[in-house]
Formats: sequence, structure tokens, C-alpha cells
Amino acid sequence: MLLTLPRPLQHWIEATAAALLHPPGAPPIDFAAPPGEPALAAADSVAWRVFKNPVALFVGGVAAVILELAEPRVRTGVWEHTGFREDPLGRLQRTGLAAMVTVYGPRGVAERMIARIVRAHEAVRGHTPSGDPYHANDPELLRWVQATAAFGFGEAYSRYVRPLSGEEFDQLLAEGAPAADLYGAEGVPTSRAALDELFDATRPRLEPSPILVEFLRIMRRAPVLPAPLRPMQGLLVRAAVDLLPQPDRRRLSLLAEGLRPWERPLLRAMGRLADRLVLRNGPGARACLRLGLPVDYLYRR
Repeated sequence: MLLTLPRPLQHWIEATAAALLHPPGAPPIDFAAPPGEPALAAADSVAWRVFKNPVALFVGGVAAVILELAEPRVRTGVWEHTGFREDPLGRLQRTGLAAMVTVYGPRGVAERMIARIVRAHEAVRGHTPSGDPYHANDPELLRWVQATAAFGFGEAYSRYVRPLSGEEFDQLLAEGAPAADLYGAEGVPTSRAALDELFDATRPRLEPSPILVEFLRIMRRAPVLPAPLRPMQGLLVRAAVDLLPQPDRRRLSLLAEGLRPWERPLLRAMGRLADRLVLRNGPGARACLRLGLPVDYLYRR
């Protein structure tokens, strides 16, 4: 059953969600146009269902970044070549908008956006403090970034919204392959078994660092959520840590950073409520209109 809110509260939530996807200076994107143009993923995909849920997006996105920053080459590239420390909100807005365009945007818009990102990443290169070279367009590093993102969003939805079957999780991974190809990632896992193999192979390279500690501190304190919801931000960050595989939490010294037992049912209640609240101006609903589908199509499936 869909969730109906008083109109002023609905408008406030819609405006809050829209603000998180509009980086300062970035041109607005109308996900409802041009009529009929498909996205990289189909409307009946698992990805369209998962990415409409704000709880899964926040928790899964933070979990993905934790795993990315645990890899020294990715960590150095992100920390030295982005403005995350100075403008965390702007960086999160740009990343969130890119994710929405990749999933819901018209194919042509998504392809042009990804091409711009690839060109910008060409200049992101250097050496880690230990001397290892890195390049943002390295297919191996791109594979890790793509895989951690798919893991984070899929696992967050499965744990805190509605469990995904093994077949659905495999489908979600396979649905990300077209975008991964455009970014230049190679050998991206398209099944849970392949994802587990990549995690096992990468785990020896993962390491704790002060940068990871700083990232979690920023995510707890940055004004990502509006003031009335800010007390929930720390809970969502802990939920992201709790999402990580136990061997990775242990390796990254994050065993003490997860959820308390009573908080997991609270997160599930939040996730399920969010899945019933139609964000009519959100990318998913607007993309449905572009394809001639009802605005609440993703919420009734």
C-alpha cells in the first residue's frame, strides 16, 4: 500500500530530495524528456526499483565509498583530486546526480555524461604514499568502484527494504554492465558468485587509514540531510558500516562502528516506509512518465 502524507509534508520531502540532486551551478536535468527514450536499464529492472529508495541510496552509497577508500590507489585518487574535504555536500550531490542519470536518464544523456566523466578522469593520476601508481581510468580500479557500488546499493536494499533473491541480486549486477562498459571497467561481476570472488581477491589490499576515519566523521557531520532529519544521519552511517562483510569490517578496524541490535529493525521500518512514499518529482517517477508509465509504477510493482 502506498504511503499518503499531508500535502505540506509531501512538498517538503519532495523539495528536500530534489535539492540533494542539484549541485550548485549544474544545469537541471528533466528525467521526463525526451518522451519515449529508454535508459541504460529497463523500467522493469531491479535497478529502477532499488534506486528509487533514499534509505538504500544513502546507506549503500556510504558503504561503497568505505570499500573504495580502503583500496590505497582509489583512496589516493579520490582524496587528492576531488573537493570532498572542502565541499562534501557538493561532491555528494554530483555523485548522486550521476548515479540517477546512469540508471534513470535517457540513454543519450547518460552516455554523454559518462563520456565527460571519463575525459575528466584521464587527468587523475599519480602515486600513492607507498609509491604505487594509480590512474582513475585504470580498468582494474574502475571494476572495484563499479562492484562496490552495486554491492552497496543492492545489499542496502536487500537488508533494509526488501530482501532480494539470489536471482534478483544477479540481475542487478548484470544490469550495471552497460554503464560499466561505458566507463571502461573490465570484468565487472555480473553475478553474486563473481562479486564474492572479486571481494576475496581484493581483500588483501584493503587497509584502514586516517582518511577513512575522516570520511566517516565528515559523513556524520556534513549537512547532507535537512536539520529536522540530521539526528538520523549518524544512524545511516552506522548502517553503512554494518552492511560491510564481516572480514572487511575486521580488516578496516570498524567492528565497533556498526548498529546496535535494536537499530536494525528501525532501519528496516524506515526503508520500507520510504519504499511506499511516491516521490512524484524524483528521477524514477519522472523517468516513468518519459516512458508513458504511471508516475507510481515503481511503487506498485
